[in-house]
Amino acid sequence: MNRRELLTSFLGLPFALASGCSLVTPKLPAAGEIVGGSASVGHRIRDGFQVTVSNDRWTETDVVIVGGGIAGLSAARKLLQSGVDRFVLLELEEKPGGTSVSGESDLIAYPWGAHYLPVPLPHNKSLIGLLDELGIVEGHGADGSPRIAEQYLCRAPQERVFHDGVWHEDLYLRAGASESDLAELDAFRKRIDNFVAFRDESGRRAFTIPAADCSDEKELLALDQRSMAEWLREQGFSSERLFKFVDYACRDDYGMTVEQTSAWAGLFYFASRVGEAGATSQPFITWPEGNGRVVSHLAGLCEKQILSGWAATKIEPPESGSGSIEVTAFRAGTNEARAWRAKRVVFAAPPFLAPYMIRGLEENRSSAFRKFEFGSWLVANLHLTDRPVSEGFPLCWDNVIFESPSLGYVAATHQKGLDFGPTVLTWYYPLCDDDPKIPRERLLSLTWEEWADVVLTDLEQAHPEIRSLCQRLDIMRWGHAMVRPTPGFIFGEARALSAEPFRNIHFAHSSLSGLALLEEAFYHGERAATEILTATS
Repeated sequence: MNRRELLTSFLGLPFALASGCSLVTPKLPAAGEIVGGSASVGHRIRDGFQVTVSNDRWTETDVVIVGGGIAGLSAARKLLQSGVDRFVLLELEEKPGGTSVSGESDLIAYPWGAHYLPVPLPHNKSLIGLLDELGIVEGHGADGSPRIAEQYLCRAPQERVFHDGVWHEDLYLRAGASESDLAELDAFRKRIDNFVAFRDESGRRAFTIPAADCSDEKELLALDQRSMAEWLREQGFSSERLFKFVDYACRDDYGMTVEQTSAWAGLFYFASRVGEAGATSQPFITWPEGNGRVVSHLAGLCEKQILSGWAATKIEPPESGSGSIEVTAFRAGTNEARAWRAKRVVFAAPPFLAPYMIRGLEENRSSAFRKFEFGSWLVANLHLTDRPVSEGFPLCWDNVIFESPSLGYVAATHQKGLDFGPTVLTWYYPLCDDDPKIPRERLLSLTWEEWADVVLTDLEQAHPEIRSLCQRLDIMRWGHAMVRPTPGFIFGEARALSAEPFRNIHFAHSSLSGLALLEEAFYHGERAATEILTATS
């Protein structure tokens, strides 16, 4: 593609036209690179790469945890809390954390993926316990709800949207909205309040976190059979601004459009984080490095057990329920090989990898794992010498360009109260094609120069001087960033089957909920570890 085709492909024709349609790439930062994401190693495993392990490189252990994202780290924490420390955690990348990993410069730490955590509702006691460990809880309400120290709650002003040359407060664009638009917004919020107020005969909410605690009433499960856009139209909504607002929510949490996302998942976004009808959503907990702060805590607990840069290639369980599970792994770059014989395994890698790595899987299990779809994301961190000029509402934590297919950016320095001078902006772009394989190929095929131009062209619509301010721009490509909750998936047989243990292998990953959330990853890690502890007690 030439530059005009490149910008049109990723940003749309209006942005390409706004850039002047020049075929010559304007100024790029003096420094930057594509970082992280060992796609080539994953592809080797997918293609059947195996290693030979010498006898002196075998180790006996109780548990092997495959995958060092939040789910794997959560499983490790639970094992340690129960007195089990004879385990090893294998992480493909050089740093654990998965999509919650973070980076750091001389100025500030910054996220490479997930960057906030809503304050949990009082019933989520396990997650509240984790926040207690992090030292951010000052006390608890009568109902058990945590009181988070103010410095860890997202600092105001929190959100703004750019439209027609001006920044406006909030993510719903009220400027220019008609009475009909605002009436539909109000009606939509009343529908959400109805879901928030709902309780089934067992006292379960319609939508809550973790998703395992949600009601299974038939009329609620039926929401998973249609898209969020279809549900909106069924309810009589037609406001373009409301659809745009809900579309942003779906792209933000799921990397999918309102037309692609299950209505159950779309409504979950709005209703699961609200304590009671009429209330606002739970406030956000955040740090400059986003959820990397949670990763640092969890990884610190099991530092001795973590082997970073090691990729598991084969997991071979015994034919019967007794006997050891053999796990082989190699270190990318050197092909150094090691292996373990373990009593149990926690498979905390993305489920679609299971058929390539676990020997002896029945066809129905392999088929179930292959039905998990993952969307691709691009994340960029821009290191600026100064703040860009903002017309209208001032710089916030979350900054969205209304017309853009990107999700805009978060400012890493915002939470620290550093309101002037250099900053780091973290820019997010979900690739929302209907077929997730196509954007994944596009994501990996572009050079740093091409991606940097896409990022800067997007941002210079709101900040014309961005190229002159950006001294470094780094790119992270997430080829399998988030599970895609398409209609029918969340309450389909494949997802339910995938969480069941297989020959002493226990599965833990956020995608087992159909929702790529830290809370879900944490829940599944604890659940898998509890299965092991129960079975061995």
